[in-house]
Amino acid sequence: IRVNTEDNTVRVGGGNLWGEVDHATHPFGLAVPAGIISSTGVGGLTLGGGVGHLSRKYGLTIDNLLEADMVLADGSFVTVNQTNHPDLFWAIRGGGGNFGIVTSFKFQGHPLSTVIGGPTLWPIEQAEEVIAWYDKFIHEAPDELNGFLATMVIPGPPFPEVLHLKKFCGIVWCYAGDDQQEFDRLFQPVKAMNPVFEHVGPMPYPSVQTLFDGLMPPGLQWYWRADFFDTLGPEVGAAHLEFGSSIPTPLSQMHLYPISGAASRVAQDATPWAYRDAKYAGVIVGVDPDPANADKITDWCKAYWNALHPYSMGGAYSNFMMEEGQERVMASYKDNYTRLVKIKSKYDPENLFRVNQNIQPG
Repeated sequence: IRVNTEDNTVRVGGGNLWGEVDHATHPFGLAVPAGIISSTGVGGLTLGGGVGHLSRKYGLTIDNLLEADMVLADGSFVTVNQTNHPDLFWAIRGGGGNFGIVTSFKFQGHPLSTVIGGPTLWPIEQAEEVIAWYDKFIHEAPDELNGFLATMVIPGPPFPEVLHLKKFCGIVWCYAGDDQQEFDRLFQPVKAMNPVFEHVGPMPYPSVQTLFDGLMPPGLQWYWRADFFDTLGPEVGAAHLEFGSSIPTPLSQMHLYPISGAASRVAQDATPWAYRDAKYAGVIVGVDPDPANADKITDWCKAYWNALHPYSMGGAYSNFMMEEGQERVMASYKDNYTRLVKIKSKYDPENLFRVNQNIQPG
């Protein structure tokens, strides 16, 4: 990882993790928009889009990608950007690992050192009330304030023992501004909702990125389902209450990431990421270390998704998807799929790069 302080750009190797990027950029007072867990790989998150704590302020990770070095299916080595192979540069900003092996990324970094972040929790019985309030609040908030919503179980430390193994509707906040008084003013409506737990305060940006690392170590079994949503109506709130009340294992959960602010102000066809008009990227994950619980977490996840899908926009964020068939891939790229097929056919006509949400060559 190399940081250029003259233009605040960051060159990152294809195999790096986001925690390593934060470690390199933070001493210079910089950050690159990423996800919410520092052990996430840079390559996978970036090529799929990149939704996280800074999406409302600085956009998706792909909105901050300036250039990439790639090895193509024919073995050739190319650098792609707005002027060199611009079609390929367009395709890798959300089109996944369909077009080549990225050996390095060049990102635009942003001045950011300390954020104000952390979780607020409400009993799961208040899920409908909290979701309806949040749906209005978050999109009217300044871009600096981000918060993703979750239905979850508190599995144990570092949370207080009184919360352990109870189910909650939670919001994890990250304020990317530098004015504590302005944050306090913005946060008054949150306090007025009377959360039963609040642990929100100033911290280095890398700290908010590592809040959940200890709960989600590598090696757990996961089952994923996802959709985009443009509304959180009463039926959606009711489904979150029902399935948030029946979470099968302590690490299983649902997240809703807001797609407003900077992330929503990019044209639908500017990148393959076709749901700039969505309000949320939703994901349900069944998670547990014990293979004996595979059916339990899978069945809950599928049932939760089946209850919500009729109220979704039809497609999902590709980084949240499993093998769900070609129709789901096409639905998730919408009108951009045709252009992706043309670029795939040009650069990978034999579909060498196919262990992914596959764009099939024409």
